Amino acid sequence: MAIRELVYAAHGKEYDFGSWPRQLGYEYLKDVRSYFGMVVMIEGYRFIRRRLQGEASLLGEPDEGPPVEPVERPERFLVRKLGREFLVAAVDVEWLQASGNYVNLRVRGHDYPLRCTMAAIEERLDPSRFARIHRSYMVNLGQVASIEPLDTGDARVHLSDGTVLPCSRRHRDLLRERAGFA
Repeated sequence: MAIRELVYAAHGKEYDFGSWPRQLGYEYLKDVRSYFGMVVMIEGYRFIRRRLQGEASLLGEPDEGPPVEPVERPERFLVRKLGREFLVAAVDVEWLQASGNYVNLRVRGHDYPLRCTMAAIEERLDPSRFARIHRSYMVNLGQVASIEPLDTGDARVHLSDGTVLPCSRRHRDLLRERAGFA
């Protein structure tokens, strides 16, 4: 209201707010509606984005019978996307990135969040196929094209699809050895 008074005064006119209790209630109701409209739009956008992105999960024990593959070393991930579920082979995962309480699995240019910590997924993935290269990254060893050492002792890992990932000095020598660059 004060801003309106100033704008009208700057143009040489007078602003009449009207009945204080009635107009104040109207202005408050207008602000509340705008706020809830924005919240609904933002949450709707997030919902649609999550549906399009998809989400991964680890396969658990089956309800009946023995598991087809070892549950402690998953060979596949269950991915939900657009209301459909499909399996992604662990060897198709190019790299993994920690993101809060999630680990994003990068598969053929798409990220699939997995509700898990990096340490927990590192324990479950096959160490002959995957290596930790940074506190926030793991890489599929079959995707590593080259390792570029940096002056700081760290390195950059170049993957076969052109992606470049950081590699900390703590993990660099082990990566070189396991990837066959030693």
